[in-house]
Amino acid sequence: MTVRLGMTLGYSGGFTEAVDELVEHEAAGLDMVVVPEAYSFDAVSQLGFVAARTDQLLIASGIMQLYTRTPTLTAMTAAGLDYVSGGRFSLGLGTSGPQVIEGFHGVPYDAPLGRTREVVEICRRVWRRETLTFEGRHYRVPLPPGEGTGLGKPLKIINTPVRSRIPVFLGAVGPKSVALAAEIAEGWHTLFFDPDLASTVWGAALADGLAKRDPALGPLDVLASAPFAITDDPDPLLVRHRAQLALYIGGMGARSRNFSNALVRRYGYEREATLIQDLYLSGRKVEAIGAVPEPLVRATSLVGPKEYVRERLAAYAAAGVTTLLASPLAPTREERVRAIGALRGLLDEVPVASR
Repeated sequence: MTVRLGMTLGYSGGFTEAVDELVEHEAAGLDMVVVPEAYSFDAVSQLGFVAARTDQLLIASGIMQLYTRTPTLTAMTAAGLDYVSGGRFSLGLGTSGPQVIEGFHGVPYDAPLGRTREVVEICRRVWRRETLTFEGRHYRVPLPPGEGTGLGKPLKIINTPVRSRIPVFLGAVGPKSVALAAEIAEGWHTLFFDPDLASTVWGAALADGLAKRDPALGPLDVLASAPFAITDDPDPLLVRHRAQLALYIGGMGARSRNFSNALVRRYGYEREATLIQDLYLSGRKVEAIGAVPEPLVRATSLVGPKEYVRERLAAYAAAGVTTLLASPLAPTREERVRAIGALRGLLDEVPVASR
């Protein structure tokens, strides 16, 4: 078994053009394509488009936020995407953050761990076509007497899903959420993964979750994203990655609740995390980008000479990564396809240390 190779399609411009390339990427060795969801176009409509344009590629949401959809609708949506893709869909779920959930959607951001656990359980009951009754702390189906009209009745999904268990990936950064992913999900979608520090930062949380894991779930699939290029001059190609790190560390979240900032602090960059956030929130974005530590940029990317990239891929695999979501840093379609082929060849040399 080798590391699975995936790619994340951005939610900004060029989505349809990127989908046009997928057939060529698949021929070059791509296994999976992931569509994120922020406060742009929704992931679901785009995943349906990808499903219609591909035949073999695994598709996944990465990550679809769970607060604004009922758990039952999330299950129905996943079953629908699994149906139109012929059983190729994985449900990537996450809680996003209060700035987006409350600021853009107008929904309270509360009990992220408890809600995640209940949503996953409800989804699995729906996919098994159980007549749905659920009495949780955060979700109750049907609504109990005294709430609503009192006319709700237990129902089950009309269509039979392609699969009675659709894989669930949880996007998780903090120790408690990582432990939850290791306990209840088929996969864990990481953020800014540094393989050299993974055990120190997440080892205890993973061990805690895996100790409670149902063996029927199988080994934990660990998904990590990284920009990729084989080059003797990495600095120009890492400019965009450095800017993305600054955006997430400095501006993707409130000062008091920024999950990326907290992660970088756990990596040991406490002073730098504070500085980047101060600069970014004061509008000094260029300075914030310049303040991102060089070792962090390098550690969370796969850009450099071939032997360096090969060594880093081995480090990712040794740290438990089983699915690499690569972003080829190349300006043309032909170069990106060649990059995926080259990366596939390197990954074929790397054994997987699955959890």
